[in-house]
Amino acid sequence: MALAAALWGTDGLLRLPLADELAAGTVVFWEHLLVVVVLLPLLPSALRALARCGPREWLAVLVIGGGASALATALFTAAFQLGDPVTPLVLQKLQPLFAVFAAWLLLGERIRPGFVLFAVPALAGAWLLAFADPFDVQVAAVRAALLALGAAALWAAGTVLGRLVSARLRWRDVTVLRFTVGLPVAAVIVAVRGDDVTVGWDNAVGLGLLALVPGLLALSLYYVGLSATPAARATPGRARLPRDGRAHRRLRAR
Repeated sequence: MALAAALWGTDGLLRLPLADELAAGTVVFWEHLLVVVVLLPLLPSALRALARCGPREWLAVLVIGGGASALATALFTAAFQLGDPVTPLVLQKLQPLFAVFAAWLLLGERIRPGFVLFAVPALAGAWLLAFADPFDVQVAAVRAALLALGAAALWAAGTVLGRLVSARLRWRDVTVLRFTVGLPVAAVIVAVRGDDVTVGWDNAVGLGLLALVPGLLALSLYYVGLSATPAARATPGRARLPRDGRAHRRLRAR
């Protein structure tokens, strides 16, 4: 989990130059396309594993791929294009707040009473970070903040649902299905936004590194750790929950 988080630290460095030259939908489409090409030999076994699951797992995979992978990444990339690139990078660290709530709601993981003592200052700090003058909020700043927060919420949902499906699917299958489902959704985003699909060779190296390092490699390591870790602990920021959480016992028992 720690190594995956470290690799995700390279995301902003690789994404910012691409966001300056390419549309958000274009970057996300190529991220998914490159990873799907690499993982294509593993797709048949992943689809067979999904076919043995029930509707709950199918829906979770759709949300993970379409929401947490394609749409969240598009929102995050678009946030870079609206102003200060540091703001979306830091605001997406609110992901643990969303993940803790979703883990409690969907998985029954219990929240420590003292969690609110950390959540409230985090929200206040996010407000101060997003707006240079907290009492004079500009529309452009609101848009960038909402895009970053939307991405954080979707990524948190992906973490929780990834923990849910890990009881029935191997980490490798979850990784393959995430990018495979995300690719057509990314194509729809490109079509709706009217973005150009073609990219120049000068962006090829950046897109390749973005797709394979903070994309495929980091996410694969993350799903390996997530298969044996409560969702709220696994989200970046490591929200602390008790080891005897009900959902943790249920999933381990399977």
